[in-house]
Amino acid sequence: MPSTFTALNPEGYEKIMGRFSRRLSRAFIDFTGSAPGEKILDVGCGTGSMTAALAEPGDHAAIVGIDVSEPYVAFARARNKDPRIKFDIGDAASLPYPSGHFDRAVSQLVLMFLPDPHPAVAEMRRVVREGGLVAACVWDGFGGQPHLRMLWDTASALGLDRSRSLFRPLNTAGELGAMWRKVGLVEVKESTITTRFEYANFDDYWSPFLSGDGPPGQFVMGLTPEQRGMVERQVRHVFLSGRPDGARSFIGAAWICKGVVPAA
Repeated sequence: MPSTFTALNPEGYEKIMGRFSRRLSRAFIDFTGSAPGEKILDVGCGTGSMTAALAEPGDHAAIVGIDVSEPYVAFARARNKDPRIKFDIGDAASLPYPSGHFDRAVSQLVLMFLPDPHPAVAEMRRVVREGGLVAACVWDGFGGQPHLRMLWDTASALGLDRSRSLFRPLNTAGELGAMWRKVGLVEVKESTITTRFEYANFDDYWSPFLSGDGPPGQFVMGLTPEQRGMVERQVRHVFLSGRPDGARSFIGAAWICKGVVPAA
């Protein structure tokens, strides 16, 4: 299934999101729990941040990360040294694994980029055994990412992004739980988690967008040079907020959900 996330440059993604998603993954795993000897599937693994976090306890039997982006998967493979971990290229809506093969399937910051996430969630349920866990987290893109609202709201005020919606699939309270129940999962629990987006200075914030990765990078690099310069100047003004350039910290919130595959 096509994704609305532009995945071009793994190094660029690491600067935009990877360095922060690693922090978020620890809180996500605390919510989902873990058990020794599990076979785990990481759906939409990207550059492997969540996969690495899942492997940190070292007690897994196997972890498989799957993503549709060949550059991201190549990046994840190059950094992996654990023989129990492998990375596959594939579509979340058509997972190439037998039914009931995994003990748990997780997806971090992926489902909101699928125009219709239902097939992917149904596939996650299918490949997890009875009694196993299916879990996901998605950004609260409307109210939980002020560091990106600076960009989008500035662009909108300048008349450059008036048609864009900050709402994505499964992006508001209750949507994840409703989807989990729709595919037949039980013991569904929802919550929120937060992390911090910390930047050394404005360049640390702005330059990752120039890779063209993800919605913000795609938007910034889709502007003309004159438009890009105008947006950069105005976002810099908001970022600095009257103080000298330097470190800034923004909170980021995500919706999380987990559910159990019932017995047949």
